[in-house]
Amino acid sequence: MGGRLTALIVSVLFCFPLFAPTVSGDWGSDTWLSSVIATERLESGDEFGCHGYEGVETTEENWAIFSCKEYLEGLTNASRWGVSPISFGINTAFVDTQTGNSLLNSGFQIVGDMVLEAPEGLSIVVRNGASLEKGVADKSLIASAEDDSLISIHWRARIDDLRVRTDKDVITWLEEQQAWFTTWGEWHHHRSSGVSTSAVLDGSTVTIQSSAQSSGMTSWAVPGTIMVKFDSPVLSVSDTEGHALPLLSAGDRKLTVGWRTVEGGIIVTQSPHTTVVVELDGNPEQIETTPLVTFNDLNYSVTIVGHHTINLFQWTQDFLDSDLTFTWLIERPSDDVVGWKLPLFAASMLIAVPLSIVYLLRNDQFFDTRNPDR
Repeated sequence: MGGRLTALIVSVLFCFPLFAPTVSGDWGSDTWLSSVIATERLESGDEFGCHGYEGVETTEENWAIFSCKEYLEGLTNASRWGVSPISFGINTAFVDTQTGNSLLNSGFQIVGDMVLEAPEGLSIVVRNGASLEKGVADKSLIASAEDDSLISIHWRARIDDLRVRTDKDVITWLEEQQAWFTTWGEWHHHRSSGVSTSAVLDGSTVTIQSSAQSSGMTSWAVPGTIMVKFDSPVLSVSDTEGHALPLLSAGDRKLTVGWRTVEGGIIVTQSPHTTVVVELDGNPEQIETTPLVTFNDLNYSVTIVGHHTINLFQWTQDFLDSDLTFTWLIERPSDDVVGWKLPLFAASMLIAVPLSIVYLLRNDQFFDTRNPDR
């Protein structure tokens, strides 16, 4: 009887890790997000969004939404335009109401990139540029992009222990295109800022005012672009304090404040809640204004979306010298270090197993002594 009880105890001890509950200590942290790599990515125009927790289905475990936001905010800003993340990667085609409410309550505004339907208040970005993976990349999808559209291209550096190879020819070709290199959040807010910008003519002066309104603490101060057409030469373009607005060139492909002349007028990119004053050499009878979806009047917009980004160094190492701009969907990684449970379990086994064997042998010897006729 004693031997059976001991065997049962040993079996339970061996099975204990299989039934141990998951705790917060099971999650790791990507320290590269608080390193110079993240700083350089932000300066290059990249965005950090969220993708939840590794191995957790966000639509079933909504706690991962706000927790991912807190995790990311504790390591880096989301963009050069804002602190809090506003983009979230969802792996399903339909975002249910409960998940949508969790996203909105956590300050997220954009979901993608295989999402087809989401609750009101969430903007959807779809994957429409294939992938940068070698053998999967498709230049024809990008080359056939419609004017003013956003091309969202998939990228994932690793799948489990397998490293994914990039298509370097496609990357080189893409870097040469006359496209705006942007991100999900930047593209979204640039369009809103442009729509909220207006121009007024008074004699020879055109006053351009951005009246984009904040939408809470997660709002980003992203510049918007407007085209103003008139038939007079430009003398100067400045802010309300008389400082000249920087000149843009036709080759600028990353969002920045400035202006340049185009046929029949100018385009101006300015920050929200600012005023730009244009002095003309003449008194035009009227002006015509058009908000531009694409920065610098480029053909279309492109972003590379880094899915399931659990290690920023590994996900970025193929693009250290690239001009492309990335939307990194950050996923909190599972902890590679098993913590205190397994070492404690192993130590207990080293002690318990020999003691159990000794106890069992002695118990059997004692039982044989008491029952010589067994």
